[in-house]
Amino acid sequence: MSLFVDTSVWSLALRRDAPELSPQVVALRDAITAGDTILTTGLVLQELLQGFAGPKARTQILEPFSAVPLLVPHRDDHIEAATLRNACHRAGIQVGTIDALIAQLCVRHSLTLPSADQDFENVARNTLLKVWHP
Repeated sequence: MSLFVDTSVWSLALRRDAPELSPQVVALRDAITAGDTILTTGLVLQELLQGFAGPKARTQILEPFSAVPLLVPHRDDHIEAATLRNACHRAGIQVGTIDALIAQLCVRHSLTLPSADQDFENVARNTLLKVWHP
C-alpha cells in the first residue's frame, strides 16, 4: 500500500511526551515495518516544524523525514486542488487550501491518506480521495 501521511498523524507519532497510539499511528508504524511506500509533501514538513519548538525538536523531526520522499506539487495540482475545493464548497464542505492540495496529491498519485483530521473524511465522501480506515 502507498500512503500519504498528513500532519495530524505525524504530529501524533512524533510527540515527545508519549506518542499517541491512535489507529492512524499504528497504521503508520505497520507501514514503516512492512516497507510500504510512505510519502508526504513539503507543506506537511513545514507544518510540523512550525508546531514544535526548539533545536532538539527540529532534529527529531528532520532526521526521520530525511528518508521520506516529498511529493512536489505541479501547476496542474494547484489547479485541480482549487477545483476540488470549489466542488466541496458547493456541497457544503469547507476545505482549507493546504488540505485541498494534499487531497489532490493523493488522488493524482493514487495514495491512501491516513489522517486524524475529520475534514478529510468529508472530502473523501465527495471526491476520489481514499482515506485509510482501520
